[in-house]
Amino acid sequence: MANAKIIAEKELAVSEVTEKLKNSKCTIVTDYRGLNVSQVTQLRKSLREAGVEFAVLKNSLTRRATAKAELTELDPFLVGPTAIAFSTGDIVAPAKILTEFAKKNDKMSVKAGVVEGRVVGNDQIKALAELPSKEGLLSMLLSVLQAPVRNFALAVKAVAEKQA
Repeated sequence: MANAKIIAEKELAVSEVTEKLKNSKCTIVTDYRGLNVSQVTQLRKSLREAGVEFAVLKNSLTRRATAKAELTELDPFLVGPTAIAFSTGDIVAPAKILTEFAKKNDKMSVKAGVVEGRVVGNDQIKALAELPSKEGLLSMLLSVLQAPVRNFALAVKAVAEKQA
């Protein structure tokens, strides 16, 4: 018979993972088999700097959490050594970091993910990683907004120089 304390700890862990799945804008499931400690430490540091939580979780507990979070489409990807990245902020950052890391370290692979409540495959995670970051998109928008003003200023300057 299972100890009541152990059952309570597991239920707490399942509820924590369920909350992370529900609150995360982007969740990415990875296979980290074959990575050494220094590689995992480097990956965790990169993710932490981007505000992404990275955890190795038991598949059985994670499956219970996906059932509670109504994300059971993720269950087929919860096999073997699994680590999950949770991002409550930027959607692109974890995809970009994990995809780049997987390119450099062939032992790690991205299995699938959840983007804003929708389960997506590896191909969609790679496509997401190719998008510019939020800051990059804002700078592009700013450039587009500044272009007419800049062109007008150049035209006024040219007219003034011509008349002088």
